[in-house]
Amino acid sequence: MDAKSKRFLHDLLATSTPSGYEEPGQAVVAKFLGDFADDTRVDVHGNLHASRNANAPFRVMLCGHVDEIGLMIMHIDAKGFLYVAPVGGVHAPGLQCERVLVHTANGPVPGVIGAKPIHMMDAKERENSQSKIHEYWVDIGAKNKREAEKRVALGDVATIAAPVTEMGGRLVARGMDDRIGVFVVAEAMKLLAKTDLAVALHVVSTVQEEIGLRGARTSAFGIDPHIGIAVDVSFATDVPGANPKLVGEAKLGGGPILHRGAYSHNPAVHRLLQKAAKDAKIKTQMQPVANLGAGTDGNALQINRAGVAVGVVSIPNRYMHSPVEMVDLADVDNAAKLLARFVANLKGNEKLAPGVLPSAKAKPEG
Repeated sequence: MDAKSKRFLHDLLATSTPSGYEEPGQAVVAKFLGDFADDTRVDVHGNLHASRNANAPFRVMLCGHVDEIGLMIMHIDAKGFLYVAPVGGVHAPGLQCERVLVHTANGPVPGVIGAKPIHMMDAKERENSQSKIHEYWVDIGAKNKREAEKRVALGDVATIAAPVTEMGGRLVARGMDDRIGVFVVAEAMKLLAKTDLAVALHVVSTVQEEIGLRGARTSAFGIDPHIGIAVDVSFATDVPGANPKLVGEAKLGGGPILHRGAYSHNPAVHRLLQKAAKDAKIKTQMQPVANLGAGTDGNALQINRAGVAVGVVSIPNRYMHSPVEMVDLADVDNAAKLLARFVANLKGNEKLAPGVLPSAKAKPEG
């Protein structure tokens, strides 16, 4: 990863992108991709599209979702405390005593999420200290409601004020899910900048994945790709308490993750990803996917229009949906190289259907 890419990655991870409020992050992505795409645009939903060789008949879509989980201001009480609701899958106990930034029309307003000190809790309160989010409050230092309303407005969103920290080749930030996926697909386009492509390449930074895969659904409808690859994060199990019997096994530094299963994984695309990894001498990991439902943008791609041949490439991630999500930069680099080789290998005439019809003379089994 060169200095330009690393600066882009840090800038993206430092930018606020809660679901539905992704514009600041999309501006960072657009600035980077503008140097490598033939065309960039933002659709009415807020998805950022970058394309190369767009007139080729065989279309490939690479996407990662730029939105992150967050909090929305729902109520301001008489004393000036703010009460919030989750935007996406927020883990309530992880919020206690965190610093936050409320993103307002006039810029960010700092605050803290208050909590009763453990010394003031009785035994029952200590046992049940994992409060519901609506019981938490954000303290912005206002003396009363009128003063608070001068600084923030109902419907403003907040994110945890967490720094981006590099630790021995590993990177820690909030919202790694899934700004790291956006980085991977953008970096793949950069790696392909001097490669002649036989296919149309559409790289999309999608919105609103955390609240229902919404941006992938609308952007894929417009592109109508033949192949779609979603890049997201998946569970690293190399930490205390993780159970690989439930989610499969993966570790930081072990390589990007490929998946198998009916959910969002076309067998032909899987084989093409495996070949690309072998060609590029990239080690990958395998996590089967059985019954996870609509977990990534890959699901929205798969069932778009008459169906899309889909693959999902994941980055091993520790502490998902927390302010301290952790990835290994080697996995990130290798995921981008894998996708670049995957696209470069395509001829535009790949057979993607999972099988052939049985002959009329074939006898049914059983």
